[in-house]
Amino acid sequence: MYLPETINNARVLVTVKTYPQPSGKYGELVCTAGLLDGDKWIRIYPVAAELLASSVKLPKYSWIRLDLKRRASDFRPESYSPRRGIDEPFVLDGRLGTSRAWAERREYVEREVFESMTDLIACAKERPPRSLATLAPREITELVIEAASPTWREKWLVQNQQGSMFEVDNDGTIQRRRLIRKLPHTYSFRFLSKGDARPRTMQIEDWEIGALYWKCLSHSDNDPEAANRLVRHKYMTELCSKRDIRFFMGTTQAHHWVSPNPFLIIGVFYPPRGTQMQLL
Repeated sequence: MYLPETINNARVLVTVKTYPQPSGKYGELVCTAGLLDGDKWIRIYPVAAELLASSVKLPKYSWIRLDLKRRASDFRPESYSPRRGIDEPFVLDGRLGTSRAWAERREYVEREVFESMTDLIACAKERPPRSLATLAPREITELVIEAASPTWREKWLVQNQQGSMFEVDNDGTIQRRRLIRKLPHTYSFRFLSKGDARPRTMQIEDWEIGALYWKCLSHSDNDPEAANRLVRHKYMTELCSKRDIRFFMGTTQAHHWVSPNPFLIIGVFYPPRGTQMQLL
């Protein structure tokens, strides 16, 4: 067994927050992942987006404490849910945010790093499967930006008209909750890992790149093309060419067994170059 069925007062170093997705039952949900006690990967889902809605509420590389239980509906051994429900508050328990922030983060994040996607995919197909990991790409060749639907699926828009998507103000006025903005683009990295003869293209689901797009859009007079030029410059010029890029990788439950490559890039780690790391 990867971890116990229940974990009381779990201490998790949060490294991943994916872009929120609507849910008719719960509102917007986020998949959060990190390192239990700074060691073993763990996925926490569902978590209400409003609990994680900003870097002020929960900045990355924060330590949180909460009670967890294994998700009975999810075969992936890293998957847990808040024990008392989606709105269970977590307790902030510090953050790796000192002057040694990157060095301290690397001490945890790079305890186990894969170089080869082929090796990582093989681990995902074993039993028990591996569904979370850190990958060090050999070379990143491109940030692929493609147009996507600017609106959420129709069923989510319909659910937004239903009672579960309403809130009551302090004065008793009923307000329809606005869905978080749908990203009108998808973002993917094209990269090579150890042993690859040709580049792989994998989608990025990180909350951070979505937040960056909206920030760039506001700085570009709402011009999407100009905003995406800034996004590409940030990742390819400021980060990929100057820093040690690591991908936080995660599978989707629906595609884990059936897809030849079930992984998505659910986070990007970009420490300054120059420290040692352990590769698998």
